[in-house]
Amino acid sequence: MNQQIKAVIFDLGQVLIHWDPKLLYRQMFNDEKEMEFFLSEVCPPAWNVSLDGGYPFAQGVKDRIALYPDYEPYIRAWHERWIETIGGAIPGTVEVLRQIKEKGYPVFALSNWSAETFPIIANQYEFFNWFEKIVLSGEEKLVKPNPEIYQRLLSRIDFSPEECLFIDDSIHNIEAAEQLGIQVIHFKNSETLSKELKELEIL
Repeated sequence: MNQQIKAVIFDLGQVLIHWDPKLLYRQMFNDEKEMEFFLSEVCPPAWNVSLDGGYPFAQGVKDRIALYPDYEPYIRAWHERWIETIGGAIPGTVEVLRQIKEKGYPVFALSNWSAETFPIIANQYEFFNWFEKIVLSGEEKLVKPNPEIYQRLLSRIDFSPEECLFIDDSIHNIEAAEQLGIQVIHFKNSETLSKELKELEIL
């Protein structure tokens, strides 16, 4: 057991849960290029980040329909069929999380996720109950990599930054955590994560 690291913080999307709008929109678009246009221009990543940050879904949808009325059914689907963007748990990482818990480490989650959509799946995955605390951007009205959201989590747990290990798939989020003194692992896949945790003597 690593004596320096006393708690482990997980990102959720793309680390423990597979999220991909293409899972939904490949059902709706026959043309891959038009789908890519939709996801890059009509409902772009920056817009989705605003939803993760607490901007109301209903207003966000209304805003985009005003800009792209021809895509109204597709824009509405982002909200109404959101559950179809979820590809399920990432089994390998869930197993790593279980092993960390069994080793006695407290585990926490820090995720860019809308407070409107998280409750839709919160009860569908048992591992969400393994976390001692889950901090969501949509509830905090802050998104990673803003340092303040990390500080809010740290203020609610009994560990210093140096005692925490943070796992995230975004290099920007990792760099922000590192600048606060938090130890980090840039998530690539479950197998590599397991190996890195063994090297740190956490597993």
